Amino acid sequence: MATIEPSIQEQSSRPRSQSTKPTPKRDLLVVAAKRLFHRQAIRHLTNMLSRVHASDTAYVIQHIDSPEGRRTTFDCLPNDEFRGHVLSELDSETRSHISDNLSSSRLTQILEYLGPDDVADILGDLPEERKAQVLALMKHEDSTEVKDLMRYEEGTAGSIMTTEVLSLPQDMTAAETILRLQEATEAETVFYIYVTDKDDRLAGVLSLRRLLTVPPSTPLDAIMTRHTVSVTPETDQEEVARLVAAYNLLAIPVVDHEKALLGIITVDDVVDVIREEAVEDMLIMAGAPDEGAFLHSSVPRAARARFPWLFTNLLGTFLSGALLWYFRFTLQEAMALVSFIPVISAMGGNVGLQSSMLVIRALATGQIGQGDLWRVWKHELAIGLLLGVISGGLVMAVGWIWQGQYMLGIVVGVSLLMAFIVSTSFASMLPILFNRMKIDPAVAAGPLVSTAMDIVGIAIYLTLATALLTYLV
Repeated sequence: MATIEPSIQEQSSRPRSQSTKPTPKRDLLVVAAKRLFHRQAIRHLTNMLSRVHASDTAYVIQHIDSPEGRRTTFDCLPNDEFRGHVLSELDSETRSHISDNLSSSRLTQILEYLGPDDVADILGDLPEERKAQVLALMKHEDSTEVKDLMRYEEGTAGSIMTTEVLSLPQDMTAAETILRLQEATEAETVFYIYVTDKDDRLAGVLSLRRLLTVPPSTPLDAIMTRHTVSVTPETDQEEVARLVAAYNLLAIPVVDHEKALLGIITVDDVVDVIREEAVEDMLIMAGAPDEGAFLHSSVPRAARARFPWLFTNLLGTFLSGALLWYFRFTLQEAMALVSFIPVISAMGGNVGLQSSMLVIRALATGQIGQGDLWRVWKHELAIGLLLGVISGGLVMAVGWIWQGQYMLGIVVGVSLLMAFIVSTSFASMLPILFNRMKIDPAVAAGPLVSTAMDIVGIAIYLTLATALLTYLV
């Protein structure tokens, strides 16, 4: 593919997640762009956008109100090289919309300035027929690289790696290596030099700092680090992010099962992974799975994505209602019990949600593993016990003072304590058990935990109240 000027290369190496983050500067750019577009001052719009970062331009395009405005703003960008980098920064919904309005030959011209990993990412959003047309129009060597990347499953190391990597034989000297570095214009980035043996297998890695501090005649074999942290193409991208964070890497090599070097994953792609996984987990825990670009997704699609989680809550409320009906005679005998049902329900669900979210975060960051089940359970149980004693004591005092019945206060306080213990125990163990079963632990949070604990809390409260009903009437 065509080489990229340094200034543009710097833009492309920035994390794509930046394009979605609002800043005062970006908001001013959006206002100015909308004003220029409505005035049809296209030349001034082009001049303004040509002076800003590709990520900022992508943010502006995403926030233009009309589809026509987004297309016009993209078309008025100064050149195809800049268009390519802006296209790679856009969210998938806006990018697909703009790509659909470009001919296959026009899209191929724009993609010529991007690395194979970015091209694979963009083509992944296109229909199969359109994807095949673009690949057929690309240069053979470029399309081959892109096809190789696209065959890896989404969310794996292979799907986010770049094949534009600098690797050198282990018998090359330091002086020869420096000369090769000066000629390496197509490499994605040169944080490390990857050293291969005579069979082209990864043998070690070398930092630039180490290279520049040895005599020119020193062979790479003598100065490289042999214990190299690497991943296979099938490695989950979350595991890649954990390894990069754990070993403070700027890039991590991807090798096949024979240790042949296939590509590298750079830290900017890892930042994107961390953000994507965090957003995905947050949405699942909130019971609102990803619907695509928020303002651009269709209403039926958004409703269809959210309904299953709301249906889970709906079933939970029916079960809660059934419990209340089952204990209706208890409630009729002691109506004061009704006042504290929302307290038991909300507090039990929330403390469970807190525990599950903290355990999920600890699993994601590597602070705990699958073997820490009982240690985590004891830790959260102790916290639940302490919080239950404090909260239960407060609620006990309120129940006694408010309703004038000390036994009511005891029932409410003890019920809340028991709900806290059960909730923290259940919510702390479930993510680890899900992780052992190769299920995303995030599904254990949100509606599942909070709804289940609502039901358990009410059941504990009304069962205890029924058992002590004689002292409440």
